[in-house]
Amino acid sequence: MDASAVAGCFRDKSILITGSTGFLGKLLVEKILRVQPDVKKLYLLVRAPDAASAEQRVLSKVIGMDLFNVLREKYGLPGFQSFIQEKVIALAGDIDYENFGLDDCQADVLSKEIDIIINGAATTSFYERYDVALASNALGPRNACEFAKKCPNMKLLLHVSTAFVAGTQEGLLLEKAFKNGETLRAGYSVDIEAELELVERVKSELRAAKGGSIEQLEKSTMKELGLKRACHFGWPNVYTFTKAIGEILLGQQRGNLPVVIIRPTMVTSTYQDPFAGWIEGAKTIDALIVAYDDQAFPCFIGDRNNIIDVIPADIVINAAMVAMAVHWNEKEQVIYHMLHIMSLLLCGLFSRRYNNLNRRFKFLMLLASLYAPYAFFDGRFDDTNYMSLRTKAKMENGDDSIFNFDPKKVDWHSYLTEVHVPAVIKYTRREKAGR
Repeated sequence: MDASAVAGCFRDKSILITGSTGFLGKLLVEKILRVQPDVKKLYLLVRAPDAASAEQRVLSKVIGMDLFNVLREKYGLPGFQSFIQEKVIALAGDIDYENFGLDDCQADVLSKEIDIIINGAATTSFYERYDVALASNALGPRNACEFAKKCPNMKLLLHVSTAFVAGTQEGLLLEKAFKNGETLRAGYSVDIEAELELVERVKSELRAAKGGSIEQLEKSTMKELGLKRACHFGWPNVYTFTKAIGEILLGQQRGNLPVVIIRPTMVTSTYQDPFAGWIEGAKTIDALIVAYDDQAFPCFIGDRNNIIDVIPADIVINAAMVAMAVHWNEKEQVIYHMLHIMSLLLCGLFSRRYNNLNRRFKFLMLLASLYAPYAFFDGRFDDTNYMSLRTKAKMENGDDSIFNFDPKKVDWHSYLTEVHVPAVIKYTRREKAGR
């Protein structure tokens, strides 16, 4: 399969994308529009009170980003605006609800239009409220799946998960689906409906006991409950726990729906596409880079003898698009780990300027507790399916650069020291200057 065949799968197709305002979501929208300008429509589902607000949010949070400069230069500003107006439709809705919160008429019309659903919406906080994380990361995929089954032209549902649904397990971690109720703690199973009932019961008890406004108490209680339940079932945080539940619900509900689940490891800035070093926000382990740059850390936490799994964002996007093309309309579920293993750079480098450890000790300990499971992760992700995908999609005529998703082609030292770390620092400094 050559690059033109991959791009051709999206020609004249209508694609519904959730999570388009997120880091990977923006990259996916840009990539589809750039490599397949003949895509029929991109429907971008965003949280907004009405259609006008949804359109404004898409224009400001997605299309307005410098990520789209390559397309702006290609079409010129007036042509770019016309192209976007023709191809991109903002939808006011919410992944947390059945039919995405659309009314029956909207949902019926949309279901007849859609060929592909890409579910990238999620809350990625390690310390999120349990009710919020369950709604977005667990019920969201189920709602996307149920809607997809109503679409007569549906070719495939692609779901973006995380490799760290594996928790902190050691050894070889296979690209396999979770069984119903499966957890990471031996002898325990999770009843998802019971967890939803637990959330409502705890909130009801809080209201009954306290009365009046309990917003802050409810927030802290829900955060603590999420972490407690995650640890109870063997996960280190509520994010990875609820993402695993989302995968379980997809497996339960999909029926014959073709489903591809991609499990990236820690996603970093772009390697080369549409240009090197595009990033938005501090992603997972990047928080440690920012803390070190701010002199909040005396060192970069890690083990010199350990490895760390990261993957550039554009490689994730390329692999996702190739996976969709390869598994087009197949009645199966397939899972891909997307990773590369590298030595942990900067480990143990102490700052000469750092002289205030005691004052910032609590901050250091908070970051260490959140990210230690990843800085010291001792599992090895199996990528047999991912390797098979690269074999199936072997690009011809030397055009593999368009959909490059081979981590072995990345010059990792150069990428990390000359692209990614400078990009993280540049972004965070720009954000601070804008406050």
